[in-house]
Order: sequence, then structure tokens, then C-alpha cells
Amino acid sequence: MKRIIWKTAAVAAVAALALTACSSGDSGDSEPTASSTGPDTSPVTLNFTWWGNDDRAARYNEALALFKEKYPYITVQTSFAAFPDYWTARSTEAAGRALPDVMQFDLSYLREFNQNGQLLDLQEWVDNGTIDLSGFDETLTQAGVLEDKMIGIPTSTNTFAMFQNPNVIEQTGATFPDEAEYTWEDYNEFIAEVSEAGEKTADGYGLYGGTDYTGTFWFFIQWLLQKGITPFEEDGTFGFDEAEIVEFLDLTADLRADKLVFPVDRNVSLAPKGGFTVNETASEMSWDNFLAGYVADSGTDNLAMAQIPSIEPGEKALFFKPSMLLSSGANTKYPEQAATLINFLLTDPEVGTIFGTSKGVPADDEQRAAVDTTEGSVDAQVIAYEEKIAEQVTESTPIPVKGFGTIESKWRTLAEELGYGTITPEDFAEQWFAEAELSTQ
Repeated sequence: MKRIIWKTAAVAAVAALALTACSSGDSGDSEPTASSTGPDTSPVTLNFTWWGNDDRAARYNEALALFKEKYPYITVQTSFAAFPDYWTARSTEAAGRALPDVMQFDLSYLREFNQNGQLLDLQEWVDNGTIDLSGFDETLTQAGVLEDKMIGIPTSTNTFAMFQNPNVIEQTGATFPDEAEYTWEDYNEFIAEVSEAGEKTADGYGLYGGTDYTGTFWFFIQWLLQKGITPFEEDGTFGFDEAEIVEFLDLTADLRADKLVFPVDRNVSLAPKGGFTVNETASEMSWDNFLAGYVADSGTDNLAMAQIPSIEPGEKALFFKPSMLLSSGANTKYPEQAATLINFLLTDPEVGTIFGTSKGVPADDEQRAAVDTTEGSVDAQVIAYEEKIAEQVTESTPIPVKGFGTIESKWRTLAEELGYGTITPEDFAEQWFAEAELSTQ
């Protein structure tokens, strides 16, 4: 990938299994001993957790097996969860200052968890060489710095893509619009065309054009950027009002009324999967690094990636976002060993080969070079996509406000109620802002 992609992205400033503990335990029963001649090699146990599906768990297990070979004195106990459940668990742990030694972190939650000093400042371990950031773009690493503390280090980057299932599209006889020029209205017409075809799966489930994309807060943020609106001001206030929320939700009002988007009750019954992962929808907008998970969950590699729709033809207003970060709880008994694990997961070339682009395009030079770029491979497709849309990346990554995780969760809850028809877009906007005002104080 051309290096310019990383430098043009101003990254100063996100669903799988329910909470599943692969193993459990505390952070070890031996205290570290100081060493002036090298790293402390006393036996310790670290807790490491992430959000993701079975595919991600398998990749982490493979990577951690390599870590154990290189660092036999460090035992890593793991757990993972679906994204919403993951943050519920982290919030509970944070209240008791019992966060894991190492954990995947999302940009949206950095401010919330940093406010009470709950995350370890990793700068000390960067300065002493335990964590090597020489292969990272400095602009990217700044995404994990708040109040002059490095509380998270990006593993990779991603941006939005429109995923397509050509098998479903062909079965319904629909035609996907021109990806370079299509608008939200054009996309709505495609959704309706697929859904109205009345085709079903072999199991008798109806095929739909897509889900109600207005149910995702980040898509609202993307839409605001296309309108030229800054979602979050520097002072932590919102750059939009209830009218913009209603306008966005109304984009799919007719599709909801005519029951042409993927049914909410079916979506709930499939959780943690969704319509696209079980081959019941023709399209799904999401982060581009989801391709690997979609291929694994759907059982087909015949999936395609296209650009997202826009308000004005061709004006995508895309941004690159750190797909995730690695952080450590400030309460860890073993910061040096936690930093060692973080460095391994961030920079080891073999780890880069194992994960490919499943977590986004790797941030580290050596890991990125280790990605399989065989023509047609999942990794090659994601990298090619980011190169293709590079000129459309014209916006800085929005810096999430304090309490972002809470207001994002509230958006999901209200979207489900909207899908069931129990509230109106106006109710949605009023209730969401009421929650947002409390959460961002």
C-alpha cells in the first residue's frame, strides 16, 4: 500500500458472539521483581480480552501460541465478547479498577475510560524500547494520546465500504448502482428492488436488499460529514441538532413503512450474526476490515466491496479511522509484561500474516508487508479497496466526545424501537439528545 494513505488520514480521533470466557482467572499470583540487566522473566499471568467472532478468536489463539513460544514465562488467559457486551463488561471492571492487563480498545471509549485514570500510560514502555513504534506513522499513533498520555496504540486502520453478495443480487435479478456516483436515494431503490423480488433462501427466509442503515450512529456521522457538518466541536459539544437526526432517519422511512428492510425481529433472532452473514441480504455497509469475518461467517468468498453512497454524486467525504487500539488497565500488576504482549501483537510479522486485514490494514510497516497480497485474497481486496478510495478520504477522523460509547449504545437501542414502530423519528431524536446531554457532561 502506498504510504501516502496513512499520511493523508488525519486520525486524531466502531458484531459477533455473546460474552464468552475462553479461560478466566486473576492477573497472576506472583509479584514482579525488578531487573537492571534485562526484562523481568518471573512467571506471570496476564488477562487479555477482545471483541469479535470465532474467526478473530482463532487468529488470536494462533498468535498467542507463538507468543508463548517466545515468552514462555508469560501465560495469557483470554476472553472475548460481542461489541455491546464487551463494553458492558469493561465498564463494570472499570468501576472496581479491575480492567484487564491487555485489551482491545475502541477510539469511541478512550475519553470515557481515561477520565479517571483507568488506562495505563504506555509512553514509558515506548521510551524504553519495550514497545517499538518505529514502523508506525506518527499521525496514526497520536490517535491514542489524550492529555499527553499514550493510553492506546492503533493496531490498524479502516474506512467504510458497501459489501455486496453477488449470489443474492443475481437470484433477485437486481442491479447494483454505479458505486462512484450513487446517492442514498439510489441505494434505497436498490434495497427495494431486491426486497420486492420476493425471493427466498433454501430455508424459506425472505431475501432483502439490506438492513436499515440509519440504525448505526457512525453512519449518521458519515452522512453529516457529507453535508459539511462537523459532528463534534472542539469544546465537546455537538455540531448537529434534532432536525439533522430526523432528516437522517427519514431517509429510510418509506423502506421501514413498506417492510422492505431486513426485519428487526429476524435480526434479533440471528444475533450475534446478521442478515448479511447468513446470506439473507444483498448488501451491508460496514468497516472495510469486516470482509474476513463476513467470508468466514457466510461460508462464501463470493463477496464484493464497493464505495458507500453519498448525498451529492461522487462526494463521499470518507475518513480513515483506527479500527481498534490495544490498551492496558492502569491497575495491572505487570505493566512491563503487558507492554511486551502489546508490542508482540502490534509488530511481530507472523502476527501480521495471521490477522491479515481482518482487524483493518496493519499500522506497522513490517506487519503490513507480511500480509498476503495474493490476487483475489481477502487481504488483497481490502488493501486494493483502500488504495482505490484514497482520493475520497477528504475528512479528518471525528474526535468522539466524552460518553460516546453510551450515546452510541443509546442510538442502537432507539433504532430497534424505531424498527418495531414503537417510536417516531422525532421521539428518537428527543430521547437520544436527552441521554446525550447527561452522558457528555
